[in-house]
Amino acid sequence: MNKVLLYCRPGFEKECAAEISAKAAEREIYGFPRVKDDSGYVLYECYQQEDAEKLIQTLPFAELIFARQMLVVGELMRDLPPEDRITPIVGMLTGVVEKGGELRVEVPDTNEAKELTKFCRKLTVPLRASLRESKILLNYETPKRPVVHVFFIAPGTCYVGYSLPENNSPFYMGIPRLKFPSDAPSRSTLKLEEAFHVFVPADEWDERLASGMYAVDLGACPGGWTYQLVKRSMWVFAVDNGPMAPSLMDTGQVTHCREDGFKFRPPRTNISWLVCDMVEKPVRVASLMTEWLVNGWCREAIFNLKLPMKRRYEEVTQNLAMIDDALKAQGINAQIQARQLYHDREEVTVHVRRLWAAVGGRRDER
Repeated sequence: MNKVLLYCRPGFEKECAAEISAKAAEREIYGFPRVKDDSGYVLYECYQQEDAEKLIQTLPFAELIFARQMLVVGELMRDLPPEDRITPIVGMLTGVVEKGGELRVEVPDTNEAKELTKFCRKLTVPLRASLRESKILLNYETPKRPVVHVFFIAPGTCYVGYSLPENNSPFYMGIPRLKFPSDAPSRSTLKLEEAFHVFVPADEWDERLASGMYAVDLGACPGGWTYQLVKRSMWVFAVDNGPMAPSLMDTGQVTHCREDGFKFRPPRTNISWLVCDMVEKPVRVASLMTEWLVNGWCREAIFNLKLPMKRRYEEVTQNLAMIDDALKAQGINAQIQARQLYHDREEVTVHVRRLWAAVGGRRDER
Protein backbone atom coordinates (compact mmCIF):
# COMPACT_ATOMS: atom_id res chain seq x y z
CA MET A 1 0.00 0.00 0.00
CA ASN A 2 1.73 3.16 -1.20
CA LYS A 3 -1.04 5.75 -0.99
CA VAL A 4 -2.12 8.14 1.77
CA LEU A 5 -5.82 8.98 1.74
CA LEU A 6 -6.99 12.20 3.38
CA TYR A 7 -10.62 13.17 3.99
CA CYS A 8 -11.39 16.88 3.65
CA ARG A 9 -14.22 19.36 3.24
CA PRO A 10 -15.64 19.22 -0.32
CA GLY A 11 -14.26 22.16 -2.31
CA PHE A 12 -10.96 22.24 -0.41
CA GLU A 13 -9.21 19.36 -2.16
CA LYS A 14 -6.55 21.64 -3.69
CA GLU A 15 -5.66 23.07 -0.28
CA CYS A 16 -5.46 19.60 1.23
CA ALA A 17 -3.28 18.43 -1.67
CA ALA A 18 -0.93 21.41 -1.36
CA GLU A 19 -0.59 20.76 2.35
CA ILE A 20 0.17 17.04 2.15
CA SER A 21 2.64 17.64 -0.70
CA ALA A 22 4.51 20.25 1.37
CA LYS A 23 4.51 18.08 4.52
CA ALA A 24 5.72 15.02 2.60
CA ALA A 25 8.54 16.99 0.95
CA GLU A 26 9.69 18.25 4.36
CA ARG A 27 10.20 14.58 5.28
CA GLU A 28 11.90 13.76 1.97
CA ILE A 29 8.96 11.58 0.99
CA TYR A 30 8.07 12.11 -2.63
CA GLY A 31 5.01 11.42 -4.68
CA PHE A 32 2.07 13.29 -6.18
CA PRO A 33 -1.51 14.10 -5.17
CA ARG A 34 -4.55 12.93 -7.08
CA VAL A 35 -7.32 15.50 -6.82
CA LYS A 36 -10.92 15.48 -7.97
CA ASP A 37 -12.86 18.68 -7.34
CA ASP A 38 -15.63 18.50 -4.74
CA SER A 39 -14.91 14.83 -4.02
CA GLY A 40 -14.22 15.32 -0.30
CA TYR A 41 -10.88 13.50 -0.33
CA VAL A 42 -7.32 13.60 -1.67
CA LEU A 43 -5.06 10.70 -2.56
CA TYR A 44 -1.29 11.17 -2.18
CA GLU A 45 0.56 8.47 -4.10
CA CYS A 46 4.12 7.82 -2.91
CA TYR A 47 6.82 6.75 -5.35
CA GLN A 48 8.27 4.26 -2.85
CA GLN A 49 6.09 1.44 -1.55
CA GLU A 50 7.02 1.84 2.13
CA ASP A 51 6.76 5.63 2.18
CA ALA A 52 2.99 5.79 2.75
CA GLU A 53 3.30 4.16 6.17
CA LYS A 54 6.41 6.23 6.89
CA LEU A 55 4.41 9.38 6.14
CA ILE A 56 1.51 8.60 8.49
CA GLN A 57 4.02 7.62 11.19
CA THR A 58 6.17 10.75 10.99
CA LEU A 59 3.60 13.42 10.08
CA PRO A 60 1.62 14.43 13.19
CA PHE A 61 -2.04 14.46 12.27
CA ALA A 62 -2.51 17.45 14.60
CA GLU A 63 -0.32 19.51 12.25
CA LEU A 64 -2.72 19.14 9.33
CA ILE A 65 -5.11 22.01 8.69
CA PHE A 66 -7.33 20.82 5.87
CA ALA A 67 -7.43 17.04 6.50
CA ARG A 68 -10.12 15.40 8.61
CA GLN A 69 -8.52 11.95 8.55
CA MET A 70 -5.25 10.36 7.37
CA LEU A 71 -4.75 6.70 6.46
CA VAL A 72 -2.79 4.33 4.23
CA VAL A 73 -4.69 2.59 1.41
CA GLY A 74 -4.03 0.32 -1.55
CA GLU A 75 -5.41 0.38 -5.06
CA LEU A 76 -9.01 1.37 -5.63
CA MET A 77 -11.26 -1.68 -5.47
CA ARG A 78 -13.81 -1.58 -8.29
CA ASP A 79 -16.87 -3.60 -9.24
CA LEU A 80 -17.18 -5.50 -5.98
CA PRO A 81 -19.74 -8.26 -6.63
CA PRO A 82 -23.11 -7.38 -5.04
CA GLU A 83 -23.52 -10.97 -3.84
CA ASP A 84 -20.20 -10.91 -1.92
CA ARG A 85 -18.39 -7.64 -1.27
CA ILE A 86 -16.81 -8.92 1.93
CA THR A 87 -14.40 -11.56 0.56
CA PRO A 88 -12.41 -9.17 -1.70
CA ILE A 89 -12.12 -6.61 1.13
CA VAL A 90 -10.85 -9.24 3.55
CA GLY A 91 -8.39 -10.40 0.89
CA MET A 92 -7.05 -6.87 0.40
CA LEU A 93 -6.40 -6.52 4.14
CA THR A 94 -4.88 -9.95 4.69
CA GLY A 95 -1.20 -9.61 5.55
CA VAL A 96 -1.54 -5.83 5.78
CA VAL A 97 -3.30 -5.39 9.12
CA GLU A 98 -3.22 -7.75 12.08
CA LYS A 99 -5.22 -7.40 15.28
CA GLY A 100 -6.85 -4.11 14.37
CA GLY A 101 -8.83 -2.41 17.10
CA GLU A 102 -11.80 -0.95 15.20
CA LEU A 103 -13.62 -1.00 11.87
CA ARG A 104 -15.02 2.11 10.20
CA VAL A 105 -16.97 1.82 6.94
CA GLU A 106 -17.12 5.41 5.69
CA VAL A 107 -17.96 7.68 2.77
CA PRO A 108 -16.87 11.17 1.65
CA ASP A 109 -18.79 14.11 3.10
CA THR A 110 -20.73 14.78 -0.11
CA ASN A 111 -24.44 14.65 -0.86
CA GLU A 112 -23.91 11.92 -3.45
CA ALA A 113 -21.86 9.71 -1.13
CA LYS A 114 -24.22 10.16 1.81
CA GLU A 115 -26.71 8.00 -0.09
CA LEU A 116 -24.31 5.12 0.62
CA THR A 117 -24.34 5.51 4.40
CA LYS A 118 -27.31 3.17 4.91
CA PHE A 119 -25.51 0.49 2.90
CA CYS A 120 -22.31 1.08 4.90
CA ARG A 121 -24.12 0.56 8.19
CA LYS A 122 -25.63 -2.66 6.87
CA LEU A 123 -22.24 -3.94 5.67
CA THR A 124 -20.36 -3.11 8.88
CA VAL A 125 -21.66 -5.94 11.08
CA PRO A 126 -20.99 -8.91 8.74
CA LEU A 127 -17.70 -7.38 7.58
CA ARG A 128 -16.55 -6.94 11.17
CA ALA A 129 -17.35 -10.58 11.88
CA SER A 130 -15.34 -11.76 8.86
CA LEU A 131 -12.39 -9.55 9.73
CA ARG A 132 -12.37 -10.95 13.27
CA GLU A 133 -12.54 -14.49 11.97
CA SER A 134 -9.54 -13.72 9.74
CA LYS A 135 -7.60 -12.23 12.70
CA ILE A 136 -7.46 -8.86 10.93
CA LEU A 137 -9.51 -7.43 13.80
CA LEU A 138 -9.37 -8.35 17.45
CA ASN A 139 -12.51 -9.84 18.99
CA TYR A 140 -12.99 -6.63 20.96
CA GLU A 141 -12.61 -2.93 20.16
CA THR A 142 -9.60 -1.08 21.51
CA PRO A 143 -8.21 2.41 20.82
CA LYS A 144 -4.66 1.07 21.13
CA ARG A 145 -4.57 -0.82 17.81
CA PRO A 146 -4.79 0.35 14.16
CA VAL A 147 -8.19 1.36 12.81
CA VAL A 148 -9.36 -0.49 9.68
CA HIS A 149 -11.07 1.83 7.18
CA VAL A 150 -13.26 0.90 4.22
CA PHE A 151 -13.99 4.09 2.28
CA PHE A 152 -16.75 3.79 -0.34
CA ILE A 153 -16.73 6.48 -3.04
CA ALA A 154 -19.43 4.82 -5.15
CA PRO A 155 -21.52 1.61 -5.03
CA GLY A 156 -19.13 -1.34 -5.24
CA THR A 157 -16.09 0.98 -5.30
CA CYS A 158 -13.90 1.60 -2.27
CA TYR A 159 -10.44 2.18 -0.83
CA VAL A 160 -9.33 -0.12 1.97
CA GLY A 161 -6.60 0.63 4.49
CA TYR A 162 -5.74 1.60 8.04
CA SER A 163 -4.87 4.53 10.28
CA LEU A 164 -2.69 4.65 13.37
CA PRO A 165 -4.56 5.03 16.68
CA GLU A 166 -2.13 7.56 18.13
CA ASN A 167 -2.04 9.66 14.95
CA ASN A 168 -5.52 9.90 13.46
CA SER A 169 -8.92 11.42 14.07
CA PRO A 170 -10.90 9.47 16.66
CA PHE A 171 -14.17 10.43 14.96
CA TYR A 172 -16.15 8.50 12.34
CA MET A 173 -15.47 10.18 8.96
CA GLY A 174 -13.26 12.59 10.93
CA ILE A 175 -16.37 14.49 12.07
CA PRO A 176 -17.38 15.04 15.72
CA ARG A 177 -21.12 14.43 16.03
CA LEU A 178 -22.49 17.41 17.95
CA LYS A 179 -26.10 18.34 18.64
CA PHE A 180 -27.17 21.96 18.30
CA PRO A 181 -28.40 23.19 21.72
CA SER A 182 -31.95 24.50 21.35
CA ASP A 183 -31.26 27.41 23.70
CA ALA A 184 -28.10 28.61 21.93
CA PRO A 185 -28.36 32.04 20.22
CA SER A 186 -26.84 30.87 16.90
CA ARG A 187 -25.50 27.79 15.12
CA SER A 188 -21.99 29.24 15.30
CA THR A 189 -21.89 27.86 18.84
CA LEU A 190 -21.03 24.47 17.33
CA LYS A 191 -17.76 25.88 15.92
CA LEU A 192 -16.41 26.61 19.38
CA GLU A 193 -17.73 23.37 20.85
CA GLU A 194 -16.03 21.40 18.07
CA ALA A 195 -12.83 23.39 18.60
CA PHE A 196 -12.77 22.36 22.26
CA HIS A 197 -13.16 18.71 21.23
CA VAL A 198 -10.39 18.95 18.63
CA PHE A 199 -7.84 21.12 20.43
CA VAL A 200 -8.28 20.33 24.14
CA PRO A 201 -7.78 16.70 25.22
CA ALA A 202 -10.84 15.39 27.08
CA ASP A 203 -8.79 14.52 30.17
CA GLU A 204 -7.69 18.19 30.45
CA TRP A 205 -11.16 19.77 30.26
CA ASP A 206 -11.60 19.93 34.04
CA GLU A 207 -8.40 21.96 34.35
CA ARG A 208 -8.39 24.08 31.19
CA LEU A 209 -12.15 24.66 30.80
CA ALA A 210 -12.92 25.03 34.48
CA SER A 211 -15.84 26.84 36.06
CA GLY A 212 -15.02 30.25 37.48
CA MET A 213 -12.51 31.13 34.76
CA TYR A 214 -12.63 34.53 33.05
CA ALA A 215 -12.98 34.73 29.27
CA VAL A 216 -13.29 37.37 26.55
CA ASP A 217 -15.37 36.95 23.38
CA LEU A 218 -14.48 39.50 20.70
CA GLY A 219 -17.25 40.07 18.16
CA ALA A 220 -19.64 38.22 20.44
CA CYS A 221 -23.10 39.22 19.10
CA PRO A 222 -25.54 37.48 19.40
CA GLY A 223 -23.61 35.12 21.67
CA GLY A 224 -23.06 31.74 20.02
CA TRP A 225 -19.49 31.46 21.30
CA THR A 226 -20.27 33.16 24.61
CA TYR A 227 -22.90 30.45 25.13
CA GLN A 228 -20.20 27.74 25.19
CA LEU A 229 -18.22 29.64 27.83
CA VAL A 230 -21.28 30.36 29.97
CA LYS A 231 -22.31 26.70 29.74
CA ARG A 232 -18.96 25.88 31.34
CA SER A 233 -19.71 28.34 34.18
CA MET A 234 -17.14 30.94 33.11
CA TRP A 235 -17.42 34.72 33.55
CA VAL A 236 -17.44 36.32 30.12
CA PHE A 237 -16.70 39.79 28.78
CA ALA A 238 -18.74 39.82 25.55
CA VAL A 239 -17.38 42.55 23.29
CA ASP A 240 -19.62 43.78 20.47
CA ASN A 241 -21.60 46.89 19.57
CA GLY A 242 -24.51 44.63 18.61
CA PRO A 243 -27.06 43.14 21.03
CA MET A 244 -26.49 39.96 23.03
CA ALA A 245 -29.12 37.28 23.53
CA PRO A 246 -31.22 38.16 26.62
CA SER A 247 -30.97 34.53 27.79
CA LEU A 248 -27.20 34.94 28.18
CA MET A 249 -27.46 38.28 29.95
CA ASP A 250 -29.99 36.79 32.36
CA THR A 251 -27.37 34.32 33.62
CA GLY A 252 -25.45 37.10 35.34
CA GLN A 253 -22.23 35.62 33.99
CA VAL A 254 -21.89 37.98 31.02
CA THR A 255 -20.64 41.56 30.98
CA HIS A 256 -21.62 43.17 27.67
CA CYS A 257 -18.94 45.62 26.53
CA ARG A 258 -20.25 47.75 23.66
CA GLU A 259 -16.86 48.41 22.10
CA ASP A 260 -14.81 47.77 18.99
CA GLY A 261 -13.13 44.39 19.43
CA PHE A 262 -9.89 45.76 17.96
CA LYS A 263 -9.71 48.49 20.58
CA PHE A 264 -10.92 46.57 23.62
CA ARG A 265 -8.41 45.90 26.38
CA PRO A 266 -8.94 43.32 29.15
CA PRO A 267 -10.19 44.75 32.45
CA ARG A 268 -8.52 41.91 34.41
CA THR A 269 -5.12 40.23 34.48
CA ASN A 270 -6.42 36.68 34.84
CA ILE A 271 -8.17 36.06 31.51
CA SER A 272 -7.90 32.34 30.74
CA TRP A 273 -9.62 32.28 27.34
CA LEU A 274 -9.87 34.67 24.40
CA VAL A 275 -12.25 33.64 21.62
CA CYS A 276 -12.96 35.54 18.42
CA ASP A 277 -15.12 34.94 15.34
CA MET A 278 -15.07 38.34 13.65
CA VAL A 279 -15.56 38.74 9.90
CA GLU A 280 -12.31 40.53 9.07
CA LYS A 281 -9.24 40.04 6.93
CA PRO A 282 -7.23 37.13 8.35
CA VAL A 283 -4.02 39.15 8.76
CA ARG A 284 -5.88 41.74 10.85
CA VAL A 285 -7.36 39.10 13.17
CA ALA A 286 -4.01 37.28 13.40
CA SER A 287 -2.27 40.52 14.37
CA LEU A 288 -4.88 41.23 17.06
CA MET A 289 -4.55 37.72 18.52
CA THR A 290 -0.77 38.09 18.49
CA GLU A 291 -1.04 41.32 20.48
CA TRP A 292 -3.13 39.61 23.17
CA LEU A 293 -0.82 36.61 23.39
CA VAL A 294 2.44 38.57 23.39
CA ASN A 295 1.16 40.86 26.13
CA GLY A 296 -0.04 37.92 28.20
CA TRP A 297 -3.62 39.22 28.24
CA CYS A 298 -4.90 35.63 27.90
CA ARG A 299 -3.64 32.13 28.47
CA GLU A 300 -5.30 30.44 25.50
CA ALA A 301 -7.03 31.70 22.37
CA ILE A 302 -9.37 30.18 19.79
CA PHE A 303 -10.19 32.27 16.73
CA ASN A 304 -11.27 31.98 13.12
CA LEU A 305 -9.36 33.19 10.08
CA LYS A 306 -11.65 33.87 7.14
CA LEU A 307 -10.14 32.52 3.92
CA PRO A 308 -9.66 34.36 0.61
CA MET A 309 -10.90 32.87 -2.65
CA LYS A 310 -7.40 31.95 -3.85
CA ARG A 311 -4.13 30.78 -2.30
CA ARG A 312 -5.95 29.76 0.85
CA TYR A 313 -3.32 27.34 2.14
CA GLU A 314 -0.60 29.94 1.62
CA GLU A 315 -2.65 32.61 3.39
CA VAL A 316 -3.23 30.44 6.46
CA THR A 317 0.37 29.27 6.75
CA GLN A 318 1.67 32.83 6.41
CA ASN A 319 -0.58 34.05 9.22
CA LEU A 320 0.34 31.13 11.48
CA ALA A 321 4.04 31.76 10.80
CA MET A 322 3.59 35.45 11.67
CA ILE A 323 2.03 34.53 15.03
CA ASP A 324 4.74 31.95 15.75
CA ASP A 325 7.57 34.33 14.84
CA ALA A 326 6.14 37.12 17.01
CA LEU A 327 5.79 34.86 20.04
CA LYS A 328 9.26 33.39 19.66
CA ALA A 329 10.75 36.88 19.30
CA GLN A 330 9.38 37.63 22.76
CA GLY A 331 10.71 34.39 24.23
CA ILE A 332 7.22 32.90 24.48
CA ASN A 333 6.83 29.17 23.99
CA ALA A 334 3.39 28.36 22.62
CA GLN A 335 1.42 25.52 21.10
CA ILE A 336 -0.23 26.51 17.81
CA GLN A 337 -2.79 24.35 16.02
CA ALA A 338 -5.17 25.04 13.16
CA ARG A 339 -7.92 23.01 11.56
CA GLN A 340 -10.73 23.55 9.12
CA LEU A 341 -13.46 22.17 11.34
CA TYR A 342 -16.60 20.41 10.14
CA HIS A 343 -18.70 23.41 11.26
CA ASP A 344 -16.38 25.89 9.52
CA ARG A 345 -17.05 27.03 5.99
CA GLU A 346 -14.71 29.48 4.24
CA GLU A 347 -12.51 29.70 7.33
CA VAL A 348 -9.98 27.94 9.51
CA THR A 349 -10.07 27.74 13.31
CA VAL A 350 -6.82 28.38 15.18
CA HIS A 351 -5.88 27.51 18.76
CA VAL A 352 -2.87 29.04 20.52
CA ARG A 353 -1.83 28.14 24.06
CA ARG A 354 0.88 30.02 25.89
CA LEU A 355 3.09 27.50 27.69
CA TRP A 356 5.75 29.74 29.22
CA ALA A 357 7.61 32.98 28.60
CA ALA A 358 11.24 33.85 29.26
CA VAL A 359 11.43 36.78 31.70
CA GLY A 360 14.81 38.24 32.65
CA GLY A 361 16.61 35.07 31.63
CA ARG A 362 14.27 32.77 33.58
CA ARG A 363 11.22 30.79 32.62
CA ASP A 364 7.91 32.34 33.68
CA GLU A 365 5.15 29.71 33.72
CA ARG A 366 1.84 31.16 32.54
